[in-house]
Amino acid sequence: MKKIWFFIAFTAVLFSCSDNNRSNNNPYIPNYSINAYLDTNLPTYNKLLYPSNPVYVANYGAKGIIVMKTGEGTYTAFDAACPNQALTSCTAMTIDGIYAECSCDKARYNLFTGLGEKEYPMKQYRVEFSGSVVHVYN
Repeated sequence: MKKIWFFIAFTAVLFSCSDNNRSNNNPYIPNYSINAYLDTNLPTYNKLLYPSNPVYVANYGAKGIIVMKTGEGTYTAFDAACPNQALTSCTAMTIDGIYAECSCDKARYNLFTGLGEKEYPMKQYRVEFSGSVVHVYN
């Protein structure tokens, strides 16, 4: 029984580290410091109270951030810069439902996972939710 629990714990650690490491070692997007507090009581961020309603927030990261509620108390946050293009060549990605689309190559990325059609996934940030505030940071 101990071997089974060890295997489950080892597998969870292995899979939880692999994607995040790849997205945060993107050669196209620099490591900007992010510390955003988004109050869902404000009309601008009210959509974050409901799953699958992404919100674009300018003036953070390389080209802004895209934040989305994925489930009860869980959120994702990604940089809006195209992850497979030079930073200066594209505008911020646009939101299309639960996808973000790059203006340069029209590649689409899933806002639940950050994964898309190209080599690098979207650059991901950490998110905490407390009370009515969504905190995005790295």
